[in-house]
Amino acid sequence: MANVRWTLAFMVLNAHVQAQTQAKGDLSIGLAGDIMLGRLVNQVITQKKDYNYPWGDVLPLLKDHDLNLINLETTLTDSTQTVPKVFNFKATPDKVACLTGANIHVVTIANNHILDFSVSGLLETLDVLDKAAIARVGAGRTLEEARKPIILSRRGVRVGIIGMTDNEPSWLARDELPGTNYISVGDLKSLEAQILAARKDSDILILSIHWGPNMRERPTKGFQEFARKAIDLGVDIFHGHSAHIFQGLEIYKNKLILYDTGDFVDDYYVTPALRNDRSFLFRVTVRGKQLKDVTLFPVLISESQVNLAKGEDFRWTVERMKSLSEGWGTSFTDIKEGLLLNLSKPRKSPPPR
Repeated sequence: MANVRWTLAFMVLNAHVQAQTQAKGDLSIGLAGDIMLGRLVNQVITQKKDYNYPWGDVLPLLKDHDLNLINLETTLTDSTQTVPKVFNFKATPDKVACLTGANIHVVTIANNHILDFSVSGLLETLDVLDKAAIARVGAGRTLEEARKPIILSRRGVRVGIIGMTDNEPSWLARDELPGTNYISVGDLKSLEAQILAARKDSDILILSIHWGPNMRERPTKGFQEFARKAIDLGVDIFHGHSAHIFQGLEIYKNKLILYDTGDFVDDYYVTPALRNDRSFLFRVTVRGKQLKDVTLFPVLISESQVNLAKGEDFRWTVERMKSLSEGWGTSFTDIKEGLLLNLSKPRKSPPPR
């Protein structure tokens, strides 16, 4: 019965999406990193009675996109069955309205917090998302469901999305055991199988992965090789997150690798040197089923809310991204909103560092 509800919810969502596929013009895809609506964020939303509060002045940008994908770094549950961890995150189920109000179409829940409140918390989160017609990838009631890609159509383009994580290996879903789509960075066989399965039904394929340790400034050579292998196998956009800080951006074979997109909404302590309160909203433009460009909007998290960065926060964030990306030969154009990168210009990628 649970699987039937999930299937029906997806059918309703896809029917709504299909109705817009005949629209002309470029397709815009919004990508952001970790969104943690639990703990103090949950409390402030309740106190203010404003489900749009977390998005600040970024909300109009999100609403302007044809498709938005984020990492949901919390459960949506009333469960009290905590698992032994340092941090257990949950937002009350009504906070799903924060996602619907911000035009969030897809969430990946393949991460190290989706089972913070045990299987009961995961199952309730699945039900809450399904009832809200928000597509989700990366975790499920079975391994098959956890690995199942989502295919959504917008403006005549089929966008496929896969969710994975290399966190919490014990949370790997089994045939009849709810869990995540866990993958080891060395497991190229599973990576290949999942990408090839999704590729055949997709014009644009996104791999969203929650991977690596916190506060790592640059991806290791092994992580770079994994991301490039994903592109070689058919991924167009590699959407990384988990480090809590953004990492550099690479264009490989004219495809986009976001090694880590950082935090987007949370109540976390800010590390002064690494500034985990600064990141970006990434807007990828697709034209004719090909990646055209990506716009980077610098943002700042403060008081459980994300807003467009200004002044020194804006300048630091922009220059930091340039510095982190220069080793791959990534060349940005400065624009009023932040940074612009042409994805259609041929370029040669240097070897992994």
